[in-house]
Formats: sequence, C-alpha cells, structure tokens
Amino acid sequence: MRTEMIKKRPMYSLMDPEAQKEKRKAHDDEKVVAEIMQRCFVPTSITTTCWEGFHFVGHEIRITEAMDCYGAVVWPSALVLCYFLETNVKQYNMVDKNVIEIGAGTGLVSIVASLLGAHVTATDLPELLGNLQYNLSRNTKMKCKHLPQVKELSWGVALDKNFPRSSNSFDYILAADVVYAHPFLEELLLTFEHLCQETTVILWVMKFRLEKENRFVDRFQELFDLEEISSFPSLNIKLFKATKKNRRNA
Repeated sequence: MRTEMIKKRPMYSLMDPEAQKEKRKAHDDEKVVAEIMQRCFVPTSITTTCWEGFHFVGHEIRITEAMDCYGAVVWPSALVLCYFLETNVKQYNMVDKNVIEIGAGTGLVSIVASLLGAHVTATDLPELLGNLQYNLSRNTKMKCKHLPQVKELSWGVALDKNFPRSSNSFDYILAADVVYAHPFLEELLLTFEHLCQETTVILWVMKFRLEKENRFVDRFQELFDLEEISSFPSLNIKLFKATKKNRRNA
C-alpha cells in the first residue's frame, strides 16, 4: 500500500524544497510559452501575398514579413510582449494612453497596443516604414479607437528635433528584442533616456544571447530603475519594467 502511495505522489514532492521550486517554475514556463506560441498560426491556403497569422485581443492579425531584414521579422520577444499586454490589461491599461514603440519592425506589438485602445506611435528605420505602415493599416483600420501613427526613428539621431520633450509625453515605451549584436547600444540607451519622462513606464522584452547584452543591462540600470516581472527560461527571454531614476537619488 505504501509503495502504491509513493508511486502516485508527484515526482517533485520527493525533492528538496529548492528543487521543487525549480521544477514548478520550469513547468509554468513551458505551459505559458506553449500558450504564447499557440497565438501564431499559418494560413490554410496559399495567397498572392505571404503573411503570418496571430491571434491577440480577440482579433486575427495578419503580418507581412521581409525575410531579408532582421527588423521585418516577428521574433518570440514580440509575442511575449503582446501576450503580456493582453493578459495584464487591468494593471497596464492601454486605453487612451500615449504609447511609443521603438524598433517596431513588423508592427505586431503596436497593433496589439492599438487594439487595446492606446494612442500608438510606431517607430523604426526609414527602410522599414513601408512594410510597417502596411501591417498597421491592414490590421487596425475600423478596429481601433485611435489609429496608430508611423514615424521614423533612428536611435540617437535628431531626437530633440523629431521628438521634442515639450510636445512628446509618453505613458509607455514598448520595446521587443531591440538589444542584440548591433553597434548602436549607446544610441539606444540615449533614445530610451530621451523619450522617458518621470512618469513614463518602459515595458521591455529582451532575449539574452551575448555578454554584450548583459553589459547593456548594467548600463541601463545606471539611468533607470529596472524590475524583472516575467522570465521565460526556455526562450532565454526576460520581460522588464523600468522607470527613470530620480536624479536626486541616483
């Protein structure tokens, strides 16, 4: 009888408390990641325009990608951020909020924020704006309270001219997978700092790949209070919330 009871007992109950905790975390990670990845679907029929489908906020979102450019592909970090926005609407209410996405790429995150009711400005490099505008228009027209805007933003370039602090006040800055092996990390940090005011909240999803990225997090924390609010070990992705440090206390 005792042997039978042991067989039926969950495996992690025989582990030490720390091992149990890690086992549960791994199980939770796999469960949530599976749910996130299920939001992506492949078209059932071939069309003249290649697209990839996603389900968020009760809508079917069709995204056109460009496989010859890193910035025009939907990466897992974008799915993580979209899922977070959709499932945390009470704590991070997007309705009527001024939101800017940096490195918007295909526009998936900006589309989801728009469907949630935000005033969205989606930004990226000039060569990506055509595809970005196409995706935004295709998926938000007649569906959103506020139509999203598209604007060029080269990190660290003409920030005072193109995004003057006096007329640009953002409630949220959204960023998905903007930190990777590129030579513009200091310019990215400068852009975060310029766009972020005292009350702005940054929601930033990052996939860790190289030591250079860990060093960027260290530099980031010199200017911002950073809080890890979700972690997905199986994807090597973390979701951060950040606010500008009080200069007097920094």
